[in-house]
Amino acid sequence: MDIGRAISAARPKVVAALAARLRDLDLAEEAFAEACAAAVPAWRDLPPRDPAAWLWRAAWRRALDAKRRAAVRQRLTPDDPASPPTPEDELIATDDPFPDERLRLIFVCCHPAIAADTRAALTLKLVCGLSTDRLARAFLMSEPAMLQRITRAKRKIRDAGVPFEVPGREAWPERLEAVLATLEIAYTQAYEDAALAAEAAPFAQEVLRLSGLLVELIPREGEVLGLAALVRFAEARRPARLDGAGAMVPPPEQDMGLWRGDLIAQGARLLDAAAALGSTGPRQLMAAIHGLHLSRRDTGVTPWAAIVGLYDALTLFRPDAVTAVNRAVAIGEASGATAGLSELEAVPGVARLTNWLPFQAARAGLCDRAGLSDDAAGAYRAALALKPPPAERLYLERRLAGLG
Repeated sequence: MDIGRAISAARPKVVAALAARLRDLDLAEEAFAEACAAAVPAWRDLPPRDPAAWLWRAAWRRALDAKRRAAVRQRLTPDDPASPPTPEDELIATDDPFPDERLRLIFVCCHPAIAADTRAALTLKLVCGLSTDRLARAFLMSEPAMLQRITRAKRKIRDAGVPFEVPGREAWPERLEAVLATLEIAYTQAYEDAALAAEAAPFAQEVLRLSGLLVELIPREGEVLGLAALVRFAEARRPARLDGAGAMVPPPEQDMGLWRGDLIAQGARLLDAAAALGSTGPRQLMAAIHGLHLSRRDTGVTPWAAIVGLYDALTLFRPDAVTAVNRAVAIGEASGATAGLSELEAVPGVARLTNWLPFQAARAGLCDRAGLSDDAAGAYRAALALKPPPAERLYLERRLAGLG
């Protein structure tokens, strides 16, 4: 058994179930951490049949012990957890509008009492288990600042008495944007790793599943449909994202025969349904960009000019560095590498992006295609210094070696 991977896979639903029942975010995380520490030696000798159930029982016992030691009692003392083989009876509330504790906790963390710029980060920390360092990189901020933001949000939940309950449907709209942002960022963390070798690997299938669940719950919301379409389009290319040596393969070079037609069809239906609602949003535009990449399967060419047009529209919704860098890469494909470099250098706050891997990788690729070998080499080395995942590292090393 790969103990680390088993723990990572179990973490979302175990921590979500603990938080929902303990109503204490810090205690839920601490109890889970203690259970993981106990699992490592125990599982080497006797791997459990159900790792999630084992961790749930161990963490629950430790949480109750901690509450007793501190002489702190909640107004509602939860029942003892059920014994195996039915741990899901305890982990999933089947009579809820949300048939999944993880989605419940996401809505709790996205409560309006929490600062809007913190909701997604808090949820990613609790539900997905992203490290503070990785969160800081995802939000382009320093690690101390991110830690302070997370700590402040937890304190707000405790002091404001935010209820750990399923919000009524009338409360969903005010939380929906934060919920969608959380799922989108979680998926982005997994998408950045073509080989799914890092800590965010489980998020790919998890967001695929949760986005589908949201469509069932809120079927007439364009951005819900757009996110679900986006994830399906992106995952459709997953089988073609690695070559035989394990290196990342960029979209224009992928073997289209490996793309998953079932996910492409699902994404197309979802995007059509979103378009029929008549309200465009950023996730629908991003899904449409992925859809245009996939259109190469039918036409044999990637419509870069149309992709640039969609990025122009996306800029109206998201005038940020991520959109600007991706747009510059698309312009480099549509109008030449020199034009793309000009756009990249014009990105607002470009000096702050030097420690951001996608920026350095984009700059390296554009300089490479423009024949600026020295600049390309420097950017490739800068990108490699930012510790990319294994598949991306192999790709960057190969490109750097090719300059010689």
